[in-house]
Amino acid sequence: MNQQELMARAEQLIGRSFQELADIAGVAVPNSLRNAKGWTGQLLELFLGASAGSRAEQDFPALGIELKTIPVNLNAMPLETTYVCIAPLLGLTGVTWEQSNVRNKLSKVLWVPIDGRREIPVAERTVGLPLLWQPTAAQERLLRTDWEEITEAIMLGQVESITARTGTALQLRPKAANSKALTGAVGRHGQPIQTLPRGYYLKKQFTQQVLAEGLGLQLS
Repeated sequence: MNQQELMARAEQLIGRSFQELADIAGVAVPNSLRNAKGWTGQLLELFLGASAGSRAEQDFPALGIELKTIPVNLNAMPLETTYVCIAPLLGLTGVTWEQSNVRNKLSKVLWVPIDGRREIPVAERTVGLPLLWQPTAAQERLLRTDWEEITEAIMLGQVESITARTGTALQLRPKAANSKALTGAVGRHGQPIQTLPRGYYLKKQFTQQVLAEGLGLQLS
């Protein structure tokens, strides 16, 4: 499959409901996505032919493309932050932005907006207009600056002081099934500590700009 074929597959999903796609795939539609956050992404992966699964590479490794579904409202405004990847908390000495999994995951993204309105039953929500995106030089500088700031803080033992407000485009947040799922990190005095796993997320303002520019929408 090449890039054009991938986009053609994505365009065939425009306007299709989750119920319609789930029926074809032979899977059940959850009543709520609160406890099934990855369900929509997995459903679309089936139809688009993604192969990476949970591995640390793009969803379409042969094409170098990552798939990101993004819940939006009727004005195509993102309703939540977008998960990028798990953040390593150890072994970061000498790691550069160019080597980072954040850059790898965001080098080329197939964005698929989906109806994220909570008042609409999951089964009735539909797939929106897909967008193939590569960061502009300015966007990459923004992401790189955030990544370097967060990585430096992790290495200096400040992981527990980093909040979701840190960063302009990128943020670091706990990413764990529960409070008992701990992982190793460096403490404030250089000592080993156990802390919640962290994940990198794109802030809503950043993805809003990406969608607006890519789909030719006016930002209000």
